[in-house]
Amino acid sequence: MRYVVAVAETGSFTRAAQRCLVVQSALSHQIARLERELGARLFDRTSRSVRLTPAGAAFLPAARQCLDFAQRAVAEVAAAVGEVRGRVVVGVIPTVAAVDLPAALRVFRERYPQVQVALRMLPSHELVEQVRQGALDLAFLGLPPTTRPEGVRGHELARDEHVAVVAPEHRLAGRDEVDLRTLAEELFVDFPAGSPGRTQSDQAFAAAGLTRGVAFEVTTAELMAGLIREGLAIAVLPSRYAPRLGGVVTVPVVDGPSRVEHLVWSTAGLTPAAAAFLAVLGVPGNVGGV
Repeated sequence: MRYVVAVAETGSFTRAAQRCLVVQSALSHQIARLERELGARLFDRTSRSVRLTPAGAAFLPAARQCLDFAQRAVAEVAAAVGEVRGRVVVGVIPTVAAVDLPAALRVFRERYPQVQVALRMLPSHELVEQVRQGALDLAFLGLPPTTRPEGVRGHELARDEHVAVVAPEHRLAGRDEVDLRTLAEELFVDFPAGSPGRTQSDQAFAAAGLTRGVAFEVTTAELMAGLIREGLAIAVLPSRYAPRLGGVVTVPVVDGPSRVEHLVWSTAGLTPAAAAFLAVLGVPGNVGGV
């Protein structure tokens, strides 16, 4: 099952073998043996690609869950004798601001050196899905106030208003505040259409009966800031995150978008390592679904 998951995630038998620290022939043999036992092919193989078959797509979530339970069993035994070990996989949005994540990770590593930590950066909607599937232990999300993550448990971390982010020489840079109607006259850089980070702004402009031009769609706030510094566009970003971007100016937006940051985890519960991470953050692990 571990080999199947590795091939599915890497899209390659060669890279999967490297990840699993085995020779490719051994990995291929074991997957072929499993396929014979199941009576179905899990992968369609060509000279250029490896793709899950419908049977493979059905098998993958259960395989991940079984592996997760096996790892959790080992971690639970360690916890029973006073040790926290194992692995915690944390998902995060590009603009997380409610928590100083690097500082929290440093404290966590100092307290629990036997726990491996992995970090994955994705949009909020993809993070929620990966938590539901068991691919992530925890995830930091940023969502519009009208949207709540479904099928997970979690905790609301903070609420925040957006500000306009412009170049220092921009005509709006010296203002005490600005409204959406004025901003709608500008070209924007924003996250991809359909992502929660974009939806917050789209909803605010639509509610005001306004349209705006999004000239650039990017996936990182750093690239966004670079385009703003060059005077190519402006943006609206959470006020708690925007000060982390250098060489730009922020202006309060009187009727601007807002967002809620959440920390979520699986309804199946927390591993000892994930529970320890919540403790470092000061987040209760026994809160209900969101």
